[in-house]
Amino acid sequence: MYHIRKARIEDAQAIAEVHVHSWKATYQNLINELDLSNTTVEHRQIYWETILKLPRQQQPVTVIEEAGEIVGFISGGKERTDRFGYDGEIFAIYLLPTHQSKGLGKRLLKAFAEEMKELGYRSLLIWVLTNNPTHQFYLHFGAEKIEQEQTTIGHGTYQETAYGFVTIDLLLDKLLAKGL
Repeated sequence: MYHIRKARIEDAQAIAEVHVHSWKATYQNLINELDLSNTTVEHRQIYWETILKLPRQQQPVTVIEEAGEIVGFISGGKERTDRFGYDGEIFAIYLLPTHQSKGLGKRLLKAFAEEMKELGYRSLLIWVLTNNPTHQFYLHFGAEKIEQEQTTIGHGTYQETAYGFVTIDLLLDKLLAKGL
């Protein structure tokens, strides 16, 4: 049984663990090993403690648990570039590798989209490494490819692609049509 809830400050370490383990598994063949190994739970925990101290409307974070253990999360807020006409952005969505392909990402995306709508956002953008096959997840729910650009991660430079959900309402309709 899975449970979705708003993240709390005491979740920082568990979120950091999910973040690092999922990030390393997802990007092991996409990012240089040196750049992967520089990401630690300790650094991510400090990052998530900082985020979780912010007012929720500034950067909401939602977790999904199984038997009281956090197995995934999603976070976002105001779109950071102001270049594409989207007002909201998904900054991170991660599930432990053992919990992927079980429909949990859809559930997290739905909960996050509902909260962002409640906070007054109308649209969502997300950046994904271009070679990451998970971009199909966003296309499946109606995202449109917007732009590609270079990003630096550690010492490496990688291409990433922006995908946008023109309206949160359309995203929620697609999720509903897919059985959520």
